[in-house]
Amino acid sequence: MLHLRVISPAELTDDVLALLDGAVGVVNLVVLPGVARSPEGDLVQFDVAREAANDVIERLQRLGLCADGSIMAEQVDLSLSDAADRAEREAPGEGDDAVVWAELAQRVSDDSRLTWAFLAFLAIATQLAGIGVVVDSPILIVGAMVLGPEFGAIAAICFGLLRGDRHLIGRALRALAIGFATAIAITFACALVSRGLGWIGPFSLTGHEEIEFIVKPDRWSFIVALLAGAAGVLSVTAGKSSALVGVFISVTTVPAAGYFAVAAALTRWEDMAASVAQLGVNIAGMVISGTVTLVVQKAYWARFGTRLPARPPRDPDRK
Repeated sequence: MLHLRVISPAELTDDVLALLDGAVGVVNLVVLPGVARSPEGDLVQFDVAREAANDVIERLQRLGLCADGSIMAEQVDLSLSDAADRAEREAPGEGDDAVVWAELAQRVSDDSRLTWAFLAFLAIATQLAGIGVVVDSPILIVGAMVLGPEFGAIAAICFGLLRGDRHLIGRALRALAIGFATAIAITFACALVSRGLGWIGPFSLTGHEEIEFIVKPDRWSFIVALLAGAAGVLSVTAGKSSALVGVFISVTTVPAAGYFAVAAALTRWEDMAASVAQLGVNIAGMVISGTVTLVVQKAYWARFGTRLPARPPRDPDRK
Protein backbone atom coordinates (compact mmCIF):
# COMPACT_ATOMS: atom_id res chain seq x y z
CA MET A 1 0.00 0.00 0.00
CA LEU A 2 0.94 3.63 -0.55
CA HIS A 3 -0.14 6.46 1.73
CA LEU A 4 -0.96 9.69 -0.13
CA ARG A 5 -1.27 13.18 1.35
CA VAL A 6 -3.01 15.64 -0.92
CA ILE A 7 -3.35 19.37 -0.28
CA SER A 8 -6.29 20.55 -2.34
CA PRO A 9 -7.59 24.09 -2.87
CA ALA A 10 -11.08 24.29 -1.32
CA GLU A 11 -12.72 24.72 -4.72
CA LEU A 12 -11.19 21.43 -5.96
CA THR A 13 -11.80 19.25 -2.91
CA ASP A 14 -15.23 18.06 -4.06
CA ASP A 15 -13.70 16.93 -7.36
CA VAL A 16 -10.90 15.15 -5.49
CA LEU A 17 -13.37 13.33 -3.24
CA ALA A 18 -15.57 12.36 -6.19
CA LEU A 19 -12.49 10.91 -7.90
CA LEU A 20 -11.40 8.95 -4.83
CA ASP A 21 -14.88 7.68 -3.92
CA GLY A 22 -15.09 5.85 -7.24
CA ALA A 23 -11.47 4.73 -7.45
CA VAL A 24 -10.47 1.07 -7.17
CA GLY A 25 -7.98 0.25 -4.42
CA VAL A 26 -8.54 3.40 -2.32
CA VAL A 27 -9.18 3.03 1.42
CA ASN A 28 -8.78 4.92 4.73
CA LEU A 29 -9.94 8.23 3.26
CA VAL A 30 -9.65 11.18 5.66
CA VAL A 31 -10.54 14.82 4.95
CA LEU A 32 -9.40 17.74 7.12
CA PRO A 33 -10.94 20.94 5.75
CA GLY A 34 -8.89 24.13 5.87
CA VAL A 35 -5.95 22.78 7.90
CA ALA A 36 -3.24 23.25 5.25
CA ARG A 37 -1.33 26.53 5.36
CA SER A 38 1.47 26.20 2.78
CA PRO A 39 -0.03 25.81 0.26
CA GLU A 40 -3.44 26.74 1.64
CA GLY A 41 -6.29 24.31 1.29
CA ASP A 42 -7.83 21.11 2.57
CA LEU A 43 -5.80 18.06 3.58
CA VAL A 44 -6.96 14.78 2.04
CA GLN A 45 -5.23 11.58 3.16
CA PHE A 46 -5.83 8.04 1.96
CA ASP A 47 -4.17 4.72 1.24
CA VAL A 48 -4.13 3.07 -2.17
CA ALA A 49 -2.96 -0.32 -3.41
CA ARG A 50 0.31 0.02 -5.36
CA GLU A 51 -1.18 -1.67 -8.38
CA ALA A 52 -3.95 0.97 -8.52
CA ALA A 53 -1.79 3.97 -7.64
CA ASN A 54 -0.89 5.05 -11.19
CA ASP A 55 -4.45 5.76 -12.25
CA VAL A 56 -5.23 7.66 -9.03
CA ILE A 57 -2.07 9.79 -9.19
CA GLU A 58 -2.56 10.56 -12.88
CA ARG A 59 -6.14 11.71 -12.33
CA LEU A 60 -5.10 13.87 -9.38
CA GLN A 61 -2.43 15.47 -11.56
CA ARG A 62 -5.02 16.21 -14.25
CA LEU A 63 -6.99 18.21 -11.67
CA GLY A 64 -4.02 20.57 -11.43
CA LEU A 65 -3.06 19.69 -7.87
CA CYS A 66 0.66 19.70 -8.68
CA ALA A 67 0.44 23.41 -9.49
CA ASP A 68 -2.26 24.58 -7.08
CA GLY A 69 -1.76 22.12 -4.26
CA SER A 70 0.48 19.17 -3.44
CA ILE A 71 0.63 15.40 -3.88
CA MET A 72 2.95 13.32 -1.70
CA ALA A 73 3.25 9.54 -1.38
CA GLU A 74 5.07 7.20 0.97
CA GLN A 75 5.28 3.45 1.42
CA VAL A 76 3.11 1.82 4.08
CA ASP A 77 5.28 -0.77 5.83
CA LEU A 78 2.53 -2.21 8.03
CA SER A 79 -1.22 -2.25 7.45
CA LEU A 80 -3.60 -4.22 9.70
CA SER A 81 -6.96 -3.63 8.08
CA ASP A 82 -9.56 -5.86 6.46
CA ALA A 83 -10.67 -2.89 4.37
CA ALA A 84 -7.12 -2.42 3.07
CA ASP A 85 -6.89 -6.13 2.27
CA ARG A 86 -10.12 -5.92 0.28
CA ALA A 87 -8.84 -2.86 -1.58
CA GLU A 88 -5.70 -4.74 -2.59
CA ARG A 89 -7.75 -7.72 -3.78
CA GLU A 90 -9.96 -5.45 -5.88
CA ALA A 91 -7.01 -3.78 -7.58
CA PRO A 92 -5.71 -5.47 -10.75
CA GLY A 93 -2.37 -7.29 -10.69
CA GLU A 94 -0.02 -7.85 -7.77
CA GLY A 95 1.44 -5.12 -5.58
CA ASP A 96 4.97 -6.53 -5.70
CA ASP A 97 4.89 -6.38 -9.50
CA ALA A 98 3.42 -2.88 -9.71
CA VAL A 99 5.42 -0.02 -11.19
CA VAL A 100 4.41 3.35 -9.78
CA TRP A 101 5.63 5.44 -12.70
CA ALA A 102 5.58 8.78 -10.89
CA GLU A 103 7.65 7.27 -8.08
CA LEU A 104 10.13 5.80 -10.57
CA ALA A 105 10.39 9.11 -12.45
CA GLN A 106 11.23 10.94 -9.22
CA ARG A 107 13.79 8.33 -8.20
CA VAL A 108 15.70 8.22 -11.48
CA SER A 109 15.62 12.01 -11.71
CA ASP A 110 17.30 12.21 -8.30
CA ASP A 111 19.79 9.46 -9.13
CA SER A 112 20.85 11.10 -12.40
CA ARG A 113 22.08 14.29 -10.75
CA LEU A 114 25.78 14.96 -10.53
CA THR A 115 26.29 15.59 -6.82
CA TRP A 116 29.31 15.66 -4.54
CA ALA A 117 28.04 12.52 -2.83
CA PHE A 118 27.86 10.69 -6.17
CA LEU A 119 31.39 11.76 -7.07
CA ALA A 120 32.73 10.87 -3.62
CA PHE A 121 31.21 7.38 -3.57
CA LEU A 122 32.37 6.64 -7.11
CA ALA A 123 35.89 7.93 -6.43
CA ILE A 124 36.21 5.92 -3.22
CA ALA A 125 34.83 2.80 -4.91
CA THR A 126 37.25 3.18 -7.83
CA GLN A 127 40.20 3.61 -5.48
CA LEU A 128 39.15 0.51 -3.55
CA ALA A 129 39.00 -1.35 -6.85
CA GLY A 130 42.46 -0.07 -7.78
CA ILE A 131 43.90 -1.28 -4.49
CA GLY A 132 42.11 -4.61 -4.94
CA VAL A 133 43.74 -4.94 -8.36
CA VAL A 134 47.22 -4.24 -6.99
CA VAL A 135 46.98 -6.60 -3.99
CA ASP A 136 44.97 -9.22 -5.93
CA SER A 137 42.05 -9.11 -3.49
CA PRO A 138 38.63 -10.28 -4.77
CA ILE A 139 37.13 -9.09 -1.46
CA LEU A 140 38.14 -5.49 -2.16
CA ILE A 141 36.87 -5.83 -5.73
CA VAL A 142 33.46 -6.95 -4.44
CA GLY A 143 33.45 -4.13 -1.89
CA ALA A 144 34.10 -1.63 -4.66
CA MET A 145 31.23 -3.11 -6.70
CA VAL A 146 28.79 -2.68 -3.82
CA LEU A 147 29.92 0.88 -3.05
CA GLY A 148 29.67 2.17 -6.62
CA PRO A 149 26.57 4.38 -7.17
CA GLU A 150 26.52 4.22 -10.97
CA PHE A 151 23.43 2.04 -11.46
CA GLY A 152 21.08 4.88 -10.57
CA ALA A 153 22.30 6.88 -13.56
CA ILE A 154 22.08 3.79 -15.78
CA ALA A 155 18.46 3.24 -14.70
CA ALA A 156 17.78 6.90 -15.52
CA ILE A 157 19.08 6.34 -19.07
CA CYS A 158 16.75 3.35 -19.44
CA PHE A 159 13.75 5.36 -18.24
CA GLY A 160 14.74 8.28 -20.46
CA LEU A 161 14.86 5.98 -23.49
CA LEU A 162 11.44 4.57 -22.58
CA ARG A 163 9.74 7.96 -22.51
CA GLY A 164 11.96 9.74 -25.05
CA ASP A 165 13.31 12.20 -22.49
CA ARG A 166 16.55 13.48 -24.03
CA HIS A 167 17.17 15.84 -21.13
CA LEU A 168 17.11 12.98 -18.60
CA ILE A 169 19.33 10.81 -20.82
CA GLY A 170 21.81 13.65 -21.29
CA ARG A 171 21.93 14.41 -17.57
CA ALA A 172 22.50 10.76 -16.68
CA LEU A 173 25.21 10.36 -19.34
CA ARG A 174 26.87 13.53 -18.03
CA ALA A 175 26.83 12.16 -14.49
CA LEU A 176 28.40 8.89 -15.64
CA ALA A 177 31.03 10.54 -17.84
CA ILE A 178 32.12 13.16 -15.33
CA GLY A 179 31.82 10.72 -12.44
CA PHE A 180 34.01 8.03 -13.98
CA ALA A 181 36.48 10.58 -15.40
CA THR A 182 36.89 12.15 -11.95
CA ALA A 183 37.17 8.80 -10.17
CA ILE A 184 39.72 7.48 -12.67
CA ALA A 185 41.75 10.71 -12.50
CA ILE A 186 41.92 10.55 -8.69
CA THR A 187 42.83 6.86 -8.71
CA PHE A 188 45.42 7.47 -11.44
CA ALA A 189 47.03 10.23 -9.36
CA CYS A 190 47.14 7.98 -6.29
CA ALA A 191 48.65 5.18 -8.37
CA LEU A 192 51.32 7.54 -9.69
CA VAL A 193 52.22 8.55 -6.13
CA SER A 194 52.36 4.88 -5.13
CA ARG A 195 54.63 4.15 -8.08
CA GLY A 196 56.88 7.05 -7.12
CA LEU A 197 57.13 5.69 -3.58
CA GLY A 198 58.06 2.28 -4.93
CA TRP A 199 54.90 0.60 -3.65
CA ILE A 200 53.87 -0.61 -7.12
CA GLY A 201 55.77 -1.29 -10.30
CA PRO A 202 55.39 -2.57 -13.88
CA PHE A 203 54.83 -6.14 -12.65
CA SER A 204 52.16 -5.29 -10.05
CA LEU A 205 49.41 -6.44 -12.42
CA THR A 206 50.94 -9.79 -13.38
CA GLY A 207 50.04 -13.14 -11.91
CA HIS A 208 46.60 -12.03 -10.71
CA GLU A 209 44.50 -14.83 -12.14
CA GLU A 210 41.60 -14.37 -9.71
CA ILE A 211 40.78 -10.87 -10.96
CA GLU A 212 41.65 -11.22 -14.65
CA PHE A 213 37.94 -11.29 -15.47
CA ILE A 214 38.01 -7.50 -15.10
CA VAL A 215 40.12 -7.12 -18.25
CA LYS A 216 38.82 -10.07 -20.24
CA PRO A 217 35.46 -9.01 -21.69
CA ASP A 218 33.73 -11.79 -23.59
CA ARG A 219 30.27 -13.08 -24.41
CA TRP A 220 29.72 -14.00 -20.76
CA SER A 221 30.51 -10.46 -19.65
CA PHE A 222 27.76 -9.17 -21.93
CA ILE A 223 25.28 -11.83 -20.79
CA VAL A 224 25.97 -11.03 -17.14
CA ALA A 225 25.46 -7.33 -17.87
CA LEU A 226 22.13 -8.09 -19.57
CA LEU A 227 20.94 -10.14 -16.61
CA ALA A 228 22.16 -7.54 -14.12
CA GLY A 229 20.43 -4.71 -15.98
CA ALA A 230 17.10 -6.54 -16.00
CA ALA A 231 17.41 -7.49 -12.34
CA GLY A 232 18.45 -3.96 -11.42
CA VAL A 233 15.45 -2.33 -13.07
CA LEU A 234 13.11 -4.89 -11.50
CA SER A 235 14.60 -4.20 -8.07
CA VAL A 236 14.21 -0.44 -8.55
CA THR A 237 10.62 -0.61 -9.79
CA ALA A 238 9.59 -3.10 -7.11
CA GLY A 239 11.53 -1.35 -4.35
CA LYS A 240 13.63 -4.43 -3.60
CA SER A 241 16.85 -2.78 -2.41
CA SER A 242 18.32 -6.08 -1.21
CA ALA A 243 18.20 -7.42 -4.77
CA LEU A 244 19.98 -4.32 -6.02
CA VAL A 245 23.05 -5.22 -3.96
CA GLY A 246 23.30 -8.45 -5.94
CA VAL A 247 23.21 -6.42 -9.15
CA PHE A 248 26.15 -4.33 -7.98
CA ILE A 249 28.17 -7.47 -7.28
CA SER A 250 27.35 -8.94 -10.69
CA VAL A 251 28.97 -6.36 -12.95
CA THR A 252 32.50 -4.98 -13.03
CA THR A 253 31.99 -1.35 -14.05
CA VAL A 254 33.83 0.16 -11.08
CA PRO A 255 36.59 -2.51 -11.00
CA ALA A 256 37.20 -1.91 -14.72
CA ALA A 257 37.60 1.81 -14.02
CA GLY A 258 39.99 1.09 -11.16
CA TYR A 259 42.01 -1.32 -13.30
CA PHE A 260 42.22 1.29 -16.07
CA ALA A 261 43.59 3.92 -13.67
CA VAL A 262 46.27 1.60 -12.28
CA ALA A 263 47.20 0.32 -15.74
CA ALA A 264 47.53 3.91 -16.98
CA ALA A 265 49.89 4.76 -14.10
CA LEU A 266 51.99 1.71 -15.02
CA THR A 267 51.72 2.44 -18.78
CA ARG A 268 50.19 -0.97 -19.57
CA TRP A 269 48.36 0.02 -22.75
CA GLU A 270 46.85 -3.38 -23.51
CA ASP A 271 45.26 -3.63 -20.07
CA MET A 272 43.92 -0.10 -20.43
CA ALA A 273 42.16 -0.98 -23.68
CA ALA A 274 40.70 -4.16 -22.18
CA SER A 275 39.43 -2.24 -19.14
CA VAL A 276 37.66 0.32 -21.35
CA ALA A 277 36.09 -2.52 -23.34
CA GLN A 278 34.85 -4.18 -20.14
CA LEU A 279 33.38 -0.91 -18.89
CA GLY A 280 31.62 -0.31 -22.20
CA VAL A 281 30.25 -3.86 -22.39
CA ASN A 282 28.82 -3.62 -18.88
CA ILE A 283 27.12 -0.26 -19.37
CA ALA A 284 25.76 -1.15 -22.82
CA GLY A 285 24.39 -4.50 -21.62
CA MET A 286 22.65 -2.97 -18.61
CA VAL A 287 21.12 -0.13 -20.65
CA ILE A 288 19.79 -2.55 -23.29
CA SER A 289 18.24 -5.04 -20.89
CA GLY A 290 17.03 -2.35 -18.48
CA THR A 291 15.19 -0.54 -21.25
CA VAL A 292 13.67 -3.77 -22.56
CA THR A 293 12.51 -4.64 -19.03
CA LEU A 294 10.74 -1.28 -18.71
CA VAL A 295 9.12 -1.73 -22.12
CA VAL A 296 7.77 -5.14 -21.04
CA GLN A 297 6.49 -3.72 -17.75
CA LYS A 298 4.82 -0.84 -19.56
CA ALA A 299 3.09 -3.26 -21.96
CA TYR A 300 2.02 -5.53 -19.10
CA TRP A 301 0.41 -2.78 -17.03
CA ALA A 302 -1.21 -1.24 -20.10
CA ARG A 303 -3.55 -4.26 -20.03
CA PHE A 304 -5.03 -2.84 -16.83
CA GLY A 305 -5.36 0.67 -18.21
CA THR A 306 -2.15 1.92 -16.60
CA ARG A 307 -0.30 4.36 -18.82
CA LEU A 308 3.06 6.04 -18.60
CA PRO A 309 2.45 9.59 -17.28
CA ALA A 310 3.17 12.55 -19.49
CA ARG A 311 6.65 13.97 -19.15
CA PRO A 312 6.52 17.13 -17.02
CA PRO A 313 7.84 20.34 -18.58
CA ARG A 314 11.39 21.19 -17.70
CA ASP A 315 11.76 23.83 -15.01
CA PRO A 316 14.24 26.40 -16.39
CA ASP A 317 15.23 27.43 -12.84
CA ARG A 318 16.08 23.88 -11.83
CA LYS A 319 19.66 22.71 -12.30
